[in-house]
Amino acid sequence: MGGDMPEGHTLHRLALDLNDAFAGVVVAVSSPQGRFAESAELLNHTQLEAASAHGKHLFVEFHSDRWLHVHLGLIGKFTFSAPAEPRGEVRLRIQSAVRVADLRGPQLCVVRTGYEIGAQLALLGPDPLRDDADPEVAWSRITRSGRPIAALLMDQSVLSGVGNVYRAEVLFRNRIDPHRPGNQISRRSWDAIWADLVTLMPQGVVDNRIDTVRPEHAAEAMGRPPRQDNHGGEVYVYRRAGMACWVCGSKVRTEVLAGRNLFWCGRCQRRR
Repeated sequence: MGGDMPEGHTLHRLALDLNDAFAGVVVAVSSPQGRFAESAELLNHTQLEAASAHGKHLFVEFHSDRWLHVHLGLIGKFTFSAPAEPRGEVRLRIQSAVRVADLRGPQLCVVRTGYEIGAQLALLGPDPLRDDADPEVAWSRITRSGRPIAALLMDQSVLSGVGNVYRAEVLFRNRIDPHRPGNQISRRSWDAIWADLVTLMPQGVVDNRIDTVRPEHAAEAMGRPPRQDNHGGEVYVYRRAGMACWVCGSKVRTEVLAGRNLFWCGRCQRRR
């Protein structure tokens, strides 16, 4: 399968960066590429109130109940710089006197009303990175489903913001078989998964990368070289197919599940 889209910690970090640069500022909004020109005009020369994220969705509130709704998809990216001529295919530019944010290649980039944003949020599961997240909502959806827990964790209507890396890693860390049906997951296992996400994902926002290995399995502690991967930090199984498990030494396995490459250790993850 292809690459993985940004996970929830990336969007929350992006919201923080947008707030640092533009919150409370009247900004110029344009579409150098032209594809977003009409919508950009609705936001141009208005105050950017605040940016927030829910799962893999970014919401930027502007004055007069206008909201920018962005989903980066697989290749979308925001870049920040000092004001300069736009380079490449820039769908959206937000600019102040001293800062520019350019958006390229998003899956979704639209202007909505607050009511429409509320309707979108109603479709999404709880986000472990949000203070208002209710894990009971996700638990009730998991217990009613016979689908594998690895598929449910990636379903944004069950849980928001968890992508391929976090799903593989939290299941490994809690020794849970990724193929186990949701309705056979114990409450204790779910509580452990949620607690892990609430710990790991905020650290991902701070570090802007995903690290999931415990101190005793870190590169220094094990006397091994650090992981070399432009996707981020130290992990147990993600993108380590065929390599030795850091814990038991057996080979990490892989298969396609829910449209993405799943990674797990058949020996460590036997918990049923």
